[in-house]
Amino acid sequence: MSTAGDLLQAFHDYVTSRSDPLLQRFIEGFDWRMDERLIGAHRLPVLGHLNILRAPADAAEGDLFSTLSSTASALHWGQTYSIADFGADFLQKYGWVELFGTRGHFVSDDMAGGFLLLGPDVHYPDHHHIAEEIYIPLTDGALWSKDGQHFLPRWSGEIIHHPSDIRHAMRTEGMPLVALYLWRGGRLAQKSIISGRAK
Repeated sequence: MSTAGDLLQAFHDYVTSRSDPLLQRFIEGFDWRMDERLIGAHRLPVLGHLNILRAPADAAEGDLFSTLSSTASALHWGQTYSIADFGADFLQKYGWVELFGTRGHFVSDDMAGGFLLLGPDVHYPDHHHIAEEIYIPLTDGALWSKDGQHFLPRWSGEIIHHPSDIRHAMRTEGMPLVALYLWRGGRLAQKSIISGRAK
C-alpha cells in the first residue's frame, strides 16, 4: 500500500468508527474503493508546525494524527488563496491536503476529504462555499465562528458542521490547528467566497 493509502485507511477507520449521527449521515453510501491518482509530494512552510505538536490524548484522534504526521512529507499540500487574498504571512502558515476528491491522492467526484493545517496566530476570515462541510479538529483550542457568531474554542474530536453557504471563520492563537475535513455537494474544488478580511 502507498503512503497515501496508509493515510486513507486511517482516515476511513476513524470516520467510520465514530457514532455521531451527523457524521454517519454525511458519509452514508460513500464508496471508499477509489482509484489512486499518482501525484507527487509538494511541501509547504506550514508543515514545519507539525513537528511541535503532540498527538492528541484520545486514542482515536491520536492514531490518525500520528499517521498524518508520519506521511505528511510524502503528500501533495496545496493552497487555495494567494497573497492578494490574505497576505504573505497567511500563506506561510496555511495549507491543506486533499486525500480524496477531484484533485486529491484518490479519485472521487462524490466527496472530498483531507486535512487543514494552520500555524499559530492565524486568522482565517469569514468565507463560504456551496459544499456542505464537516471539520473534526485533531488539536485543541483553535477558535471557530459560524454565521457571524462569536469565536468559540473547539476541541479535538468535536464535530463542526457547516451547511451549504454558511459563513465561517477560524482563528489560532499560540498553537497550530490540524483538522480533518469532508466536503460534499457543489463543486468539490470550488474556491471559497471571501466575506471577511484578516485583521
